[in-house]
Amino acid sequence: MKRTNDLPRGIRNNNPLNIRKTSDNWQGATGDDGEFVIFESPVKGIRAASRILRNYSDNHGLNTVFGIIMRWAPPSENDSTGYIDSVSAKIGLGRNEVLRSYDYPDLIKAMIYHENGQQPYSESVINSGFKEGFYT
Repeated sequence: MKRTNDLPRGIRNNNPLNIRKTSDNWQGATGDDGEFVIFESPVKGIRAASRILRNYSDNHGLNTVFGIIMRWAPPSENDSTGYIDSVSAKIGLGRNEVLRSYDYPDLIKAMIYHENGQQPYSESVINSGFKEGFYT
């Protein structure tokens, strides 16, 4: 069994998409590690990420892998092109194809994998967090 400290930061923090701490008051947040939010459960971390993704679409018109990743992981801080290519390949959609609502759980899984080098969550956890955040 892996010790908690051996797990990637996003998994340890129940924040698998590595949402940075801000003034936002996230449901299920229990604090931060100095840089990233810590959530009470993976469902709450995925819920927060889903809210952000919905806002990207609704408020900024970002509904492609390219648009989402360029904002989520900007080139000034990341290898955005590599991230886009990785996620596009995992979900089987082109970087500029418009995502449908049912594509988002797969997008989230692919982003979790890219952020942490693993995606340890069940379909149930992913879908619960997604539905709580994207539709409510």
